[in-house]
Amino acid sequence: MEARGAVVGVRSLESLDFGSTADIIKLIPKDLFAELCERIIQHLHGQSPGVDTVELCQRLQTAGVEMNVADLAEIINVVSFLFGTAAKNNLSAEELSAGLGNAMSTLPKHAIQVIRHIWNEQGKFIIMSEDARNMATVGQIIDIRWKLGMAVSSDSCRSLKYPYVTMTLKVAEPSGQIMSKSFEMTIPQFQDFFRHFKEMAAVLETV
Repeated sequence: MEARGAVVGVRSLESLDFGSTADIIKLIPKDLFAELCERIIQHLHGQSPGVDTVELCQRLQTAGVEMNVADLAEIINVVSFLFGTAAKNNLSAEELSAGLGNAMSTLPKHAIQVIRHIWNEQGKFIIMSEDARNMATVGQIIDIRWKLGMAVSSDSCRSLKYPYVTMTLKVAEPSGQIMSKSFEMTIPQFQDFFRHFKEMAAVLETV
């Protein structure tokens, strides 16, 4: 049964096309690419809610790598699919390499070495259970921050100097990326928002 699963897993990876993502991966130093792969493994293993795409992108830019969040998100998606498929089908490092097929010729040598090494060392600890896969289809809020501000300019003079609240949610997406989403609310909107939270908390206390 495991041999059959390995064959299916290898075939699934054969269709994986890194495309332009391979060119972006070439820009990433070996140590930072290894850290990225380790963070993805930790997420798949359930040790972290996801990969903080914005924070890691800033580190790459500080290291002199020309990259934006969208580029990094694409890399995370591809590598997550790669490791996720390998985990689901219990692939060895050799089977993982065989499954990459034509992609091996497009990826830089250091990236292939990192992928094989990390999978060989940590891949066996990943258990992609049915419950874990079902949970992975829903985003999770991992942090909420808010701050009070005062509008100082507007198209309407009547809107000047009114207080507002900026909410920032840090969300672990199903893809494994951690993204920040911000929005503004008027004070009445924030009070209504807070009221709904109190109602949810009251309901949870009865569970």
